[in-house]
Amino acid sequence: MSDEADNPSEELVPHAPLTLRRRNRLVVVQFVYAWEANPGQSVEHAIEQFFKELELKPEKYVFADALIRGVLEFLPEVDKVIKSSVPNWDFDRIAKVDLAILRLAVYELLHCNDIPPIVSINEAIELSKLLSGAESKRFINGVLDQLKLSLLRPLRQASGDVGG
Repeated sequence: MSDEADNPSEELVPHAPLTLRRRNRLVVVQFVYAWEANPGQSVEHAIEQFFKELELKPEKYVFADALIRGVLEFLPEVDKVIKSSVPNWDFDRIAKVDLAILRLAVYELLHCNDIPPIVSINEAIELSKLLSGAESKRFINGVLDQLKLSLLRPLRQASGDVGG
């Protein structure tokens, strides 16, 4: 994949215009999905290799890099929140793409106070439209809607810096 087009979803949706932030989130979902399948190497090396293989310019994906590191740092907490949000669902049966989308969105909701929760939820739904089916969109929306009810910050505005 060439950075010239700079659109990691070109093969999936050739005519879908993506903002740089959404492209960054798409890269995060791709990385988290790949990490799930092969988590053995160091995060630093894995990120470097991932960006190199996709021929992405790291300076355009600083947001993605920060989100990847955050998702992986807080992965046990994020997974615990997802599991508690779907008590009647076998966690291991969640589609891996949907799980990657949820992991990103839950991390943003819990730890990225500079991103309004509604934005994180909407972005997750848009990513599910690109990468999954209609049922996945409803599933992801249901999980995230339930989680937003427990947030103690404004849903439509940022409330501080990124960080955990």
